[in-house]
Amino acid sequence: MSETTIYHNAACSKSRAAMAELAGREVRVINYLATPPSRDELLELLSMLVDEPSALVRRGDSFIAAGLTRADVESAEQVATVLAEHPELMERPVIVARGRAIIGRPTSRVREFLTEG
Repeated sequence: MSETTIYHNAACSKSRAAMAELAGREVRVINYLATPPSRDELLELLSMLVDEPSALVRRGDSFIAAGLTRADVESAEQVATVLAEHPELMERPVIVARGRAIIGRPTSRVREFLTEG
């Protein structure tokens, strides 16, 4: 059985719900706030992401406070640079399995992703 990875934030209810969906599986848990991925690791993650690269960036108050705009997160390269500098802006949870990655929002996406062949 191939390993599944989750980029997780225990303070996030959606991330905790995704962990519940992963129960019973071999899971590598990455607390991306405690151990932020490097720019190269983020580029690798983005290459597997089935969503648009910009979807990996949260656009709340911290995004605005960092002086960022939509134009700053249009490409995978830009997203990797921004998230390497501001890991708190990473959307969560992110699930990686079988060479593909998804953002687990809504939680039903996690269930569907895990049952795909």
